Amino acid sequence: MKIKSVSYNNRKKVFIITARGRGWSFPYAKLDVKPTADDPIVNLYVDAKLAREGFTYTLRSGREDSVLADQFLDYNRDPNYMRDMMLYRLSLEAQKRVASSGLAKREITLRLGTSASQLCRLLDQTNYRKSIDHMLALLQVLDCEVELSVHPRASAGRRAA
Repeated sequence: MKIKSVSYNNRKKVFIITARGRGWSFPYAKLDVKPTADDPIVNLYVDAKLAREGFTYTLRSGREDSVLADQFLDYNRDPNYMRDMMLYRLSLEAQKRVASSGLAKREITLRLGTSASQLCRLLDQTNYRKSIDHMLALLQVLDCEVELSVHPRASAGRRAA
C-alpha cells in the first residue's frame, strides 16, 4: 500500500496516513520510539527508501524510527490485510505438512485435481491471489482438519473504530 501523505496529531497522540483513498490512524503507544512533550517530532516524511510503503519521523533528540503501512493495516484490522495474513499462515502450515506427509507431489496434485504449477502457487506464501477454498482443499488432502474459531479481541472495547 503506497502512502500518499502522513501527518500527526499530538493532542490525539496518533499518526495519520492517507492511502487507498482513505485515512488511517496509528497511536504513538504502539511505537518503539515514542514522541513526548519534551521530545517532540521535528521531521516527518513519506520515505522513498521504503518504496512509499512507510514513513520516517525524527524527534528533537535525534532519535528516528520508521512505520510501515502494514502496521496501520494490522492495527486497524483491514479485512483484505487480515485475509492475506490468514493465507500466509495457511501456506506455511501446508508447506510443513507436505514435507512431513510422505505423499509425492504428484499424488497431491492428482487428489486435488490440479497441476504441479498450481500446487506450487498454493504453497507459495507470498502468493495472495489464491483462494482460501483452495488452501482448505490442499490441507484436507494432507489429512489436516482446519477449524475456524471466533474470539472477542482483548482490546476491542478500548479502541474506537
